Amino acid sequence: MKKRIGFVGLGLMGRGMVRNLLSAGFPVVGYDIDQRKMEALTGTGFQRAASPEALPPMVDVIILSLPNSHVVNDVVGDSLKLFAAETRGLILIDTTTADPVISEALALRLRERGIDMLDATISGTSKMCAEKDVTFMVGGREDAFKECEPILSVLGKKIFYMGKNGSGALAKLVVNLVLGLNRMVLAEGLCLAKKAGMDPQRTLEVLKGSAAYSKAMDQKGQKMVDKDLLLPEGKLAFHLKDVRLMLDLGRRVNAPLILSSLHAQALETEVAKGRGEWDNADIISFYEDLANIPS
Repeated sequence: MKKRIGFVGLGLMGRGMVRNLLSAGFPVVGYDIDQRKMEALTGTGFQRAASPEALPPMVDVIILSLPNSHVVNDVVGDSLKLFAAETRGLILIDTTTADPVISEALALRLRERGIDMLDATISGTSKMCAEKDVTFMVGGREDAFKECEPILSVLGKKIFYMGKNGSGALAKLVVNLVLGLNRMVLAEGLCLAKKAGMDPQRTLEVLKGSAAYSKAMDQKGQKMVDKDLLLPEGKLAFHLKDVRLMLDLGRRVNAPLILSSLHAQALETEVAKGRGEWDNADIISFYEDLANIPS
């Protein structure tokens, strides 16, 4: 029998995961504070929970897809009430891009209550998530990981077990650091080409066929060329949050993150312009504004 899944957080990533779980035959009951997000799943087989607190007794596994670690802590303690209820044997899968220190501390507290927690972070956009084309990096007790592997396998194409709690969150920060800088470098190159009179579309084609290729070109290159930025697959403000976590981690472990420091300033500039809700491909606008290229 398939495990009963509870789901909290039905945003860009969460809705795609819920649909894929339902398609694979998993019963899913969930909750989001935004009623419209639950309504968007009407007719899919998704069951609404009356409240977050109602979820734990109904399910075997709860998956979280939330903005940050502080929200996760609030949801776990105040909304799901996992420290007050009798929920031994429950497994919590947190897909949030989390602060590794906070994530590890929460996992230790939950284990004292007989609850296993996995930090199962995701590499990929919401579009890739809907298409089951994402990669999971998972930290936590290995037995819990193996128990949940059949669930993760219907949500992504690659699953890496990273080790102890917090290691999935650490891996996600490293992946996002490299990916975000790939986007920034792509934007810088496209801006130079455009300012020098080259055709942006042709330039993107050349880059994709050259030694400079990166997957960021497939994911965000066309959006940069077309300035298709208002319907986000990944919000710029969310990536700024991730970069700040990277910088915090770098300070803790004495790792120099010179390029990421510059990246944070560029993202902060775009957020200050009111573009935080735009797609993270908006890094192209940062360069084009500086180069005085008309929008």
